[in-house]
Amino acid sequence: MGYARKRNDRSASGAAPAAAPSSPPASSAKPRSIWKTEFGGARQKTSMKTVEVLLFTSELADLIEAGMTLGQALQALANQGEEGSAQKYVCQDLCDRIVRGESFSDACAHHPKTFPPLYSNMIRAGEASGAMVEVLRRLGDHYERNDNMRSKIKGALSYPVIVLCFGIVAVIGALVWIIPKFKKVFDSLGAALPLPTRMLIAASEFFIHYGWTLAIAAVVFALWFRKWRKTESGMLRIDGWKLKAPLIRGIVAAGAYSSLAYTLKTLLSNGVNVLQALKISGETCNNAVIAKALATARQRVTDGTTISGPLASSGAFPRMMTDMLAVGEQAGDMASALEHIGKRYQKDMDRNIAVFTNALEPILIVLIAGVVGFVAIAILMAVFQISASIG
Repeated sequence: MGYARKRNDRSASGAAPAAAPSSPPASSAKPRSIWKTEFGGARQKTSMKTVEVLLFTSELADLIEAGMTLGQALQALANQGEEGSAQKYVCQDLCDRIVRGESFSDACAHHPKTFPPLYSNMIRAGEASGAMVEVLRRLGDHYERNDNMRSKIKGALSYPVIVLCFGIVAVIGALVWIIPKFKKVFDSLGAALPLPTRMLIAASEFFIHYGWTLAIAAVVFALWFRKWRKTESGMLRIDGWKLKAPLIRGIVAAGAYSSLAYTLKTLLSNGVNVLQALKISGETCNNAVIAKALATARQRVTDGTTISGPLASSGAFPRMMTDMLAVGEQAGDMASALEHIGKRYQKDMDRNIAVFTNALEPILIVLIAGVVGFVAIAILMAVFQISASIG
């Protein structure tokens, strides 16, 4: 039995009648702590991860489609969660709020760290249309696509990061432990050393004497950078660099455009109006430059213009994307155009990830080999020069 057949049975589980799509209540905007201290000092996690939200959404759709009311399904999911887990806390809180008379969308809006505005507004649209199961399925597909994108990007970056870390550790180990031992041997022989060897010994002594200063400076810079990147100017500068940086711009930009297209398509397909869809898309995208362009487009759409025009004039989106969007607007089928845009840039992201991994591996090998080779050549030149002078 579908969710639509159960709408008249909401009172049995304490669910409130469906409401028309609107903005979340003001109370939902208040940030909640990820951890909550229970009586006796135990800590209860109150925020689910993205993967947990994906599983929660899929299981909730299955239970409602099987004939359970919303309250029964949430209670069943709460009982499945382990004691102290985020799933148990969130599901039980949602169930309690529904029993007290709140709608499901308003209950989700009280957990902004678990359910972003996209989620609660989609649920609100599902309540208004009576197609809750379909909305939950689309949300599940949306979360699964985004999770696959993040996994691909992390997978592409993991190998280079590991290789780079090992290279840095190897160089630091050589400067701290190996070079000082050779220096003692060279000093005892009293021979003149070649320039590369002197440069290497100077770098080793500087790192030994001022290593802690460099570490403290690096920590201070990291803290300052972390604080600066949260400011508006910092986010715009860093996210703009991501869209233009060599090698990674193809991955970051294509992933952002694909995610944006799928998000807009999901919202518009479920009855969310264009202005609200642009607002939610800007809040859920992870790029400040794109969010700013969407905010500007939203203001101009209010004046009666199309979406593609303001997006094209912002300069943050490629011409191909805005042209495809304009065609969808002219044909009156925005959802289909956004679907094609999402698929196109998802393929671009996959191709750019392959190019990135294929190009970065030899670059890192050459870089690390150059550093290690310089150390080896500097030591060997000193050894040969000392041997020649002794001979």
